[in-house]
Amino acid sequence: MTSPAKVVVIRAEPGLSATLARCDAMGLPSMGEPMFAVEPVTWEMPDPARFDGVVLGSANAIRHGGEQLDAVKGLPAYCVGEATAEAARNAGFGIAQIGVGGLQNLLDELAGQSLALLRLAGEKHVPLDLPDRLKIEQRIVYRSRALPMPARIAETLAGGAIVLLHSAEAARHFAEECERLALDRSAVDSALIGPRLERAVGIGWRSVGWPDTPDDAALVAFADTLWQNRS
Repeated sequence: MTSPAKVVVIRAEPGLSATLARCDAMGLPSMGEPMFAVEPVTWEMPDPARFDGVVLGSANAIRHGGEQLDAVKGLPAYCVGEATAEAARNAGFGIAQIGVGGLQNLLDELAGQSLALLRLAGEKHVPLDLPDRLKIEQRIVYRSRALPMPARIAETLAGGAIVLLHSAEAARHFAEECERLALDRSAVDSALIGPRLERAVGIGWRSVGWPDTPDDAALVAFADTLWQNRS
């Protein structure tokens, strides 16, 4: 008999398929449907000559930035993590630095350097505190559109599940959908990509936790531990 799916993934594609593949590789019973659709927005590229590099907080900036990106592919890219760096490499960017633990940590590592950087971001993005001598100009190149929770996700959550949440926006939207559908939070373990999502997801869950490293592989491993404890 096939075990019921208990690990739920709601992130947008192509991340959804990548996370589900990791769950499958670990033998985790999982299911997923996107509760977000990522789409490009109209934007104008500033003069590339004014910048020393490009800051990328998500691979979505590469996927949805459009042909304007060609103008800055000669600039080094400062990437929030390895997945974003891989997307940037594949698009033709040279990688200057890859962060660990979020975009703020990456910028903190640049403290003391005199750099003018172009940040390509989503409509909803993490605010940043800039170290001295670091200047950032920002352009919004994509947005995430929230989608209603599918019925089969709601049914699975009602029976008890572990949900993987990859952003504060996802955590907030997931919590709001659970409230709208009157789902019992105490039946759900919330596995967060990092502690900054804790406020967004709120309270009342069976548990709220996160891995030591804020990346998808660590999050799936963390979910596996939760699953073993539930089984």
